[in-house]
Amino acid sequence: MNDRRPSESKPASETVRRRILSALDDQTMTARDLSKQLRISEKEVLAHLAHVGKSLHPPKRLVVEPSLCNKCGFTFDDRRKFSIPSRCPRCHHEGISPPAFRIVPR
Repeated sequence: MNDRRPSESKPASETVRRRILSALDDQTMTARDLSKQLRISEKEVLAHLAHVGKSLHPPKRLVVEPSLCNKCGFTFDDRRKFSIPSRCPRCHHEGISPPAFRIVPR
């Protein structure tokens, strides 16, 4: 007979989100930094960040330092996506710094 019991561990995505929370409590990080630290793809990090931002309970909140054009200095303040924009709407330069994330008290 099979004596295996079902696993009672939590889903992997929940664990990843907790690791993202603890990483962002300590410092400001980009999606690439988080990707390297957690050993998951940047795309996965961005998906988890969207959920983390919505699910944080007061007194904490996710703060996004917006992307910045490296040529003209345009700041992507109104951008809702967490990914890096492809090019600057002002000068059309493609050198864009990535957004950075951190968790702060409200």
